[in-house]
Amino acid sequence: MTDSYHAFGFVRVGAITPELRVADVEYNVQAILAAIQKAAEQGCRIIALPELCITGYSCADLFYQRLLLDRAQHALLAIAEATAHYEVAAIVGVPIPVQGRLYNCAAFLANGKILGLTPKTYLPTTNEFYEERWFTSGRHLTAKTVEILGQEVPIGTDILFQVCELPNCLIGIEICEDLWAISPPSGDMALAGATVFVNPSASTETLGKAEYRRDLVRQQSARCLAGYIYACSGPGESTTDVVYPGHSMIAENGVLLAEAERFRFETQIIMADLDIERLIHDRWRNSSFSSGLPQHPYRIIPFHIPAKPPSQSGPLLRAISQTPFVPADQTQRAKHCREIFNIQATGLAKRLKHTQASKVTIGLSGGLDSTLALLVAIRAFDLLGLDHQGVIAVTMPGFGTTSRTRANAEKLANLLGVTLRCIPIGEAVRQHFRDIGHREEAYDTTFENAQARERTQILMDIANQVGGLNVGTGDLSELALGWCTYNADQMSMYHVNAGIPKTLVRYLIAWCAESEFTPPVSEVLMDIIATPITPELLPLGENEVLQQKTEAVIGPYILHDFFLYHVVRYQFSPRKVFFLARQAFEGSFSPQEILTWLAVFYTRFFSQQFKRSAMPDGPKVGSVALSPRGDWRMPSDASVSLWLHEIEALKNEYLLPR
Repeated sequence: MTDSYHAFGFVRVGAITPELRVADVEYNVQAILAAIQKAAEQGCRIIALPELCITGYSCADLFYQRLLLDRAQHALLAIAEATAHYEVAAIVGVPIPVQGRLYNCAAFLANGKILGLTPKTYLPTTNEFYEERWFTSGRHLTAKTVEILGQEVPIGTDILFQVCELPNCLIGIEICEDLWAISPPSGDMALAGATVFVNPSASTETLGKAEYRRDLVRQQSARCLAGYIYACSGPGESTTDVVYPGHSMIAENGVLLAEAERFRFETQIIMADLDIERLIHDRWRNSSFSSGLPQHPYRIIPFHIPAKPPSQSGPLLRAISQTPFVPADQTQRAKHCREIFNIQATGLAKRLKHTQASKVTIGLSGGLDSTLALLVAIRAFDLLGLDHQGVIAVTMPGFGTTSRTRANAEKLANLLGVTLRCIPIGEAVRQHFRDIGHREEAYDTTFENAQARERTQILMDIANQVGGLNVGTGDLSELALGWCTYNADQMSMYHVNAGIPKTLVRYLIAWCAESEFTPPVSEVLMDIIATPITPELLPLGENEVLQQKTEAVIGPYILHDFFLYHVVRYQFSPRKVFFLARQAFEGSFSPQEILTWLAVFYTRFFSQQFKRSAMPDGPKVGSVALSPRGDWRMPSDASVSLWLHEIEALKNEYLLPR
């Protein structure tokens, strides 16, 4: 409970666009200090400010004034001293004279000192920009240090700054136009280990430029597998010919975490929590990154930023979705669903073309997974111009089949024009029980699995009978938990749902109901969505009351999909997964519930790998996949002890019953 954000690899960063007056250094410094104090009070540890913000970027020939340059250096020292008091690092834009030339620099301030200066590499001298009139590119700098008010300060484009308390947080700096260049300096810095980039900028605003600027920041953070803090000058700069928008942003590996409102005269502060551990993991997995080498060596300057405990930092300043596989935005979710549906259908269509098959069998239960598989088969047949009658939907009522699911299966099959066959399995299973000497009243694993295997045998045999393929219906969540019967619903000839987690299946069917089909098909689909999740293997109670609900046995799928995403996609430890789950599910699940089901997840995930090692072909659709031929390679006999011990330690810390 005492873990700091640093312990989980998080660092809180901010971008400030301060209220500003051109050439009024004293005014600007006070605005900067007030903003730093406010950000620090909210737990911010690394703070970026705009290009030349101490003087104002738009001073023009006033940069030749020695008085302005001297005052800027004194201001820099004052801000540096404040960083010790507020326990932050601040990156501030300032003009610095060196060896008879003037450089547009970003000063890195921390621990009460000016730790280093990074000069701008690319100086724009087109359209409204005239930087080469006043400044020299950092490429022409030969000095390694510069004296500022008696302090010898490292200077150069070869400097990176490292957080001692979070060694993987290595900070590189590029300035405004550097990002817009063909080969931004951040690319080489990333190969040298930099995980966070700060860009003090003075980008002007013109029509359509905001979208391009936003894409640049996002894409560079993705290309470098890094965090990117972009601090942009605001409308306090001179508006003689242009306007500065204050378009500050924070991105992480292609995702925009925070963005400032443009065109505001008052100080703007945005903050977000970067996940350095997550970035390092993605670099480990990326073969292109691991094979790259920086073009030259870098000097590493360490500094301290003591971690704030969670009680002082508040909740994480980043979105932690309860459903990481499902986009929250409805428009994006619809695009997501359309793309996935097309991937599934194209995968099946290719397999049909390759095998020259024009028929498939699908076990249609009236539940979510088999419904999605049927819809995918319909789309695949449409892509190939095949008759829907070639889709053979087989309902196989057993001991736990409800009239609701059976009716929905039959309605859907008839409405879609597929071939419907009904083959009850009760008598065949009873004969099997007699053959192996199993009591029908023993509602155990044998009782359940015998039904699943009987159904798979029927589907495989009919597929052979008609010269077709058996299409699997199980989903990614079931594969992760092993909630499938080995050599039964675990097996098929092509597994169209293998990459779809349970929390996403509902949305895919809902999207089909809204976008691909009309009533009465859409009405049946919506009723299927509202049906409780159950394998329908145990006999029904009075009035068809379900005696078996999947989530009551293995736990809520919304939790298991959350665990699956963070465990497989980012390889996070149980402690970090628990930390994130508490953030995401506060008010929905107690810490005890989360830990209970987390232990179930790890136990089942490890013990059921043998089923995934023998899973059939199927299309990958997202960043999490469990095919042994693609993304996930794991020994079937690996021990789960290490992970369960950490969960037990968490239970002890929270004083929970074990």
